Amino acid sequence: MPRRRTRHPEEFLPLSAPVLNILLALGSGRLHPYGIMQAIDERTGGKAVILPGTLYTSIARMLEQGLIEDAPDRPDPEDDDARRRYYRLTELGRRVVAAEVERLSVLIRVAEEQHLVPRAAPAGREAH
Repeated sequence: MPRRRTRHPEEFLPLSAPVLNILLALGSGRLHPYGIMQAIDERTGGKAVILPGTLYTSIARMLEQGLIEDAPDRPDPEDDDARRRYYRLTELGRRVVAAEVERLSVLIRVAEEQHLVPRAAPAGREAH
């Protein structure tokens, strides 16, 4: 069996907005596709909408890339539909999210330094 080469998170960057939103949704634990769509809608106040075609295409690609995997643990059968598939982040997926967040934070700092956006307030403080 051929050995899978180690992938570096930077190879996946930049992430598309749908992929980043899906990975962020899975950061809190296993979800099924409809749960992913709900989590994104809730977190973004409806500003980010992922249509089913985009969602399922992205899931298939991320499974192939090793960013997500089928979650082996399932909810109690009484609370679940056996046909539903659940996904979770892999360790590589977590590293890719971290690399993308770092990449975006650098861009935000540049925009702040150029006074294109107001400086973000440190956690726990309001911006003035």
